[in-house]
Amino acid sequence: MAVDRAPKPDGSHSRRKSQTVATVTDEDARAVAEFTEAATNQYGRGEKIRSKSVKDRKLRSNLKSLEAKNKQAAVEAKNVEILLENNAGLLEPENELERTYRVRQADIKQAVTIETAKKGFELRLDGLGPYDVCDYSRNGRDLLIAGRKGHVATFDWRDGKLGCELQLNETVRDARWLHISNQKNFAVAQKKCVYIYSGDGVELHQLKNHSEATHLEYLPYHFLLASVSTAGIVRYTDVSTGQALDQLYTKLGPPTAFCQNPHNAIVHVGHQKGLVTLWSPNSATPLVKLLPHHGPVRSLAVDKSGTYMVSTSQDRRMSVWDIRMFKEIHTHHLRLPGQTVSISDRNLTAVGHGTQLSVYKSDIFTRAADADTTQPYMNWGGDGLAIGRVRFCPFEDVLGISHEAGFSSIIVPGSGEPNPDTMEQGLNPFETSRQRRETEVHALLEKLQPQMIALDPNFVGNLDLASDALRRSDRDLDAKPQDRIAKLKQRGRGRNSALRRFLRKSGSKNVIDDEKERARDAMERQKRRNEEKRDRLKKEYGPALERFARKGNQT
Repeated sequence: MAVDRAPKPDGSHSRRKSQTVATVTDEDARAVAEFTEAATNQYGRGEKIRSKSVKDRKLRSNLKSLEAKNKQAAVEAKNVEILLENNAGLLEPENELERTYRVRQADIKQAVTIETAKKGFELRLDGLGPYDVCDYSRNGRDLLIAGRKGHVATFDWRDGKLGCELQLNETVRDARWLHISNQKNFAVAQKKCVYIYSGDGVELHQLKNHSEATHLEYLPYHFLLASVSTAGIVRYTDVSTGQALDQLYTKLGPPTAFCQNPHNAIVHVGHQKGLVTLWSPNSATPLVKLLPHHGPVRSLAVDKSGTYMVSTSQDRRMSVWDIRMFKEIHTHHLRLPGQTVSISDRNLTAVGHGTQLSVYKSDIFTRAADADTTQPYMNWGGDGLAIGRVRFCPFEDVLGISHEAGFSSIIVPGSGEPNPDTMEQGLNPFETSRQRRETEVHALLEKLQPQMIALDPNFVGNLDLASDALRRSDRDLDAKPQDRIAKLKQRGRGRNSALRRFLRKSGSKNVIDDEKERARDAMERQKRRNEEKRDRLKKEYGPALERFARKGNQT
């Protein structure tokens, strides 16, 4: 009986289908891997933990799960980028001959929306200036201005609502917003000491230990108010408890500039001799000393990531430093000495010199100094008003300028971060009074201690790899300190002796310490002994055999 059988499938067709599926699968896997790598580089939390080297099974599994959670968090943060409402942008010239620094504020206001154009305004306060102080709150909603003659005012600059207005009838040197709360407290450095006022102008505290303060800085994550006085003394006060920390003596005369590093809470102090010193409340001596200028430092600023520092001085130089390596990137000259510097969220740098203001792109941090890098992105001035201070508004394309006739707000496209992190404490521009109250409570519960301020903020959580013998020797107070140079002198001698190796390895460094001086003295004494011994052997051998006197080191 005949049976109809279905034709057998073609083997080549099935192989082509499997190869196509494998190719698509490989492309998808490659795309996913590239996306994951980009997300990890942008939103990752440091280097990956090598769990394979961990012998304990339970600890190894915990580390693997932790790494998987960090990886998933980075991927999810990358996925929600599509929900971001705004994008950052800069002024772009239409042709090669057009220059962005020739664009005026009137042209920008005509090209933007009505709400954005309202952000550029001017306050004329004749007879109360000059105004040397302006400061925005961390969420960019409130503005604080202060005149040298004692006029202080706070207001919501978007809505035009006045918070308080004070006439102190006393010299005002500086002013700073404190932690964001419903009270909206701020500190003012007056002639004799520092005062803290509430948002409605009521005096709350008088900090007598901050005497004759010239500059103020507030560390929001530590609740510390830092000041430097005319005597060159750096002082810290915890504004949540009122506790004062130890005073730090710079011993370099009256300071000329003062700023903080937002990344690690280290304060930078500029001095008359061109020095910039870095201070922490945990050290009585400066952590680092830099020499960016040969004249008095006039202003300092550090970017949000704590990577770059910009300084200006009386010698008309503007210097850009990479403070991770403490190395100067480049420097160029200004027309007049720069009096004030500010760096925006997008790394645009504003420098006020005389009656002019120049804004530079972020290329000054990433490229060498040339004609394109040192060319300003925007300019402002021309009214003959001496500029006191410039500050970028957080999360807005706005630059605030305090000058001798009042305050001016100008529009700088591309300067602000377009998408604020509303989960960050104190950075939500649209938070309500209830949210501010909750934010203050959480900030106080998560307050960092002053002992955690260091050049490398990632030292917290690192393993202490010191051996048990070293810990015991540190605890043994009766043990005599080991003399490193004496040990080196007892070891082998010759052309490659221990002393020579020590000097060869440390001699190239431009540092002079006690050990190096003692090692050099020991080498000189050893050399003199060898020369004396050689002369003695020459006399003993006589003129015929003196050539057999050895030149090497002998005992």
